Amino acid sequence: MHVTVDLKVLYFGTPVVLIGSRNPDGTANIAPMSSAWWLGHSCMLGLGNSGQTTANLLRERQCVLNLPSASMVDAVDRLALTTAAPVVPAHKAAIGYRYEPDKFAAAGLTEQAAELVAAPRVAQCPIQLECEVDAAHQFGGPEPHATAFQVRVVRAHVAQDLLVPGTHYVDPVRWDPLIMKFCEFFGGGDNVYPSRLAEGWQMPHQLRPTMA
Repeated sequence: MHVTVDLKVLYFGTPVVLIGSRNPDGTANIAPMSSAWWLGHSCMLGLGNSGQTTANLLRERQCVLNLPSASMVDAVDRLALTTAAPVVPAHKAAIGYRYEPDKFAAAGLTEQAAELVAAPRVAQCPIQLECEVDAAHQFGGPEPHATAFQVRVVRAHVAQDLLVPGTHYVDPVRWDPLIMKFCEFFGGGDNVYPSRLAEGWQMPHQLRPTMA
């Protein structure tokens, strides 16, 4: 039996990505997002237009897609409700966003230089994809509020223990990506960590585990 509902969000479950980019002053920025899908050597990214990462990708045309494992959820959650934009948009401030100029320090992560692009890698992420922006498409209505970026992977870095020995294939059994479903963090099928983003968006609390 189905019921007709007005779903508030449509985040059914996609991998979390820490997007590395460069701010206008050259400092490093990393931002968590979970609207990404891959086909071949290309990836589509969906980002809100008010974010600093969107402005950085439009200006620099480069980024690194750092894929955290489920075990990195605490570091990812520390980046929730932060922005590298010095002026926090009113709609973000209303749900608790704050300006954070040093995202790496805030998350307890380590910046690592990329090889082909200027954007930063995250050393702790077991998969890092250096990318060039091929196209950007505004969408949303009645006024565009988001941008879909088409990016092309120009170099991939994968932790050796994730590879099938003797091949260039990632072992899907060993790879445990951090997944966001309806603003909640999942890994291995389990709800693995309380989400500040879900709290900011006033998502139902009964899904969140109690932290010891």
